[in-house]
Amino acid sequence: MFAFLIFALLLSGHEPQVCALSKRAVMLQSSEMMAYNELQPVGGNTAVASKASAPQNIIANAGLSYEDVLNDDFQFDMDGHDVMVFLHIQKTGGTSFGRHLVRDLDLKRPCECQRQRKRCYCFRPHRNENWLFSRYSTGWKCGLHADWTELTSCVDVELDKNEGETAKRRYFYISLLREPISRYMSEYRHVRRGATWKGSRHWCLGRQATASELPPCYKGKDWLNVDLDQFAGCESNLAANRQTRMLADLALVGCYNKSSMPAHERDRVMLASAKRNLAAMAYFGLTEYQKMSQYIFEETFNLRFAIPFEQHNATISAAAVTNLRSDQRRRIERLNGLDIELYAFAKNLLFQRFEHLKAKDANFAQRFANLGNIFYKQGVTEFNWDSNIEDALSTDH
Repeated sequence: MFAFLIFALLLSGHEPQVCALSKRAVMLQSSEMMAYNELQPVGGNTAVASKASAPQNIIANAGLSYEDVLNDDFQFDMDGHDVMVFLHIQKTGGTSFGRHLVRDLDLKRPCECQRQRKRCYCFRPHRNENWLFSRYSTGWKCGLHADWTELTSCVDVELDKNEGETAKRRYFYISLLREPISRYMSEYRHVRRGATWKGSRHWCLGRQATASELPPCYKGKDWLNVDLDQFAGCESNLAANRQTRMLADLALVGCYNKSSMPAHERDRVMLASAKRNLAAMAYFGLTEYQKMSQYIFEETFNLRFAIPFEQHNATISAAAVTNLRSDQRRRIERLNGLDIELYAFAKNLLFQRFEHLKAKDANFAQRFANLGNIFYKQGVTEFNWDSNIEDALSTDH
């Protein structure tokens, strides 16, 4: 019952004083799974499915927890069956981070990136199998900007299909979060320039969201030149609380069927689920704390970037936030209330992880001062994460 009690604490608003959930807190027993899914009024469907069909969310597919990788003997095994899965949330700096995962890690067998193609082969040292599941390595195999619900029910099947065999893999989920108001404004600016993300599937419990569940906010091919009040006024706009939704187990709230439970209950369950999944992730970073995020990544996986992450807070969206009218600011804060609470939780957790790793590192001062300074690597440039958040116009960012 330990796992269910922790989830109940999150639901009640009392956060347990732990850095992350243990493996047993993620791998629920069958009796706990039944109780857990009683929160999910989805017409009798359960969250348990076979690997072959894999439409439902399977808690056991959420990967190894952060606590698992804290063991002194832990090693991310490139030669084994370890896979890093990047959950890429829009407008958090994920495009830049994804590029540097495939270009700038110091590896025995570096990823092979083809010119003029947004794809790299990130294979294990001694065989052609993927160790990284991301946009730039495997492509959007589970859908454009697939969320936690989609990835946990899809990755294993897609890798089996891609590699032509069934393997018992260890999954390590990673993601990035960003201060919610700046992220929302960045998404607004991106959509205003013509981005749509129409290719997103919004897959949950074996089906896509229907048009009645997610009615379009605009007519035509895009929402070009939409003003901020119109953008914020569309109730089905997924920009609001995007980070919470993409990290939560949506099967618990009836997927995109908002009539399945009262709105306040839906919000409460979704936020608790997002917190739980974030805490159980092997790694996450925050855009506003890049150097700290780089150190945590490198120490967690015992991998090194050949470039330093530099902090530049003066983004266009940050400037746009300061120019908001007071009523616009209040409205955007209200629309992103769940993300604001999730970000506060994530920030606290990030600092806990940082302090824990720092305390274990006898050479912390030297390591932290020299992040990214491994050796000269031809073609590598300084990783300016923030400046790349404002992506060039593309519907697949």
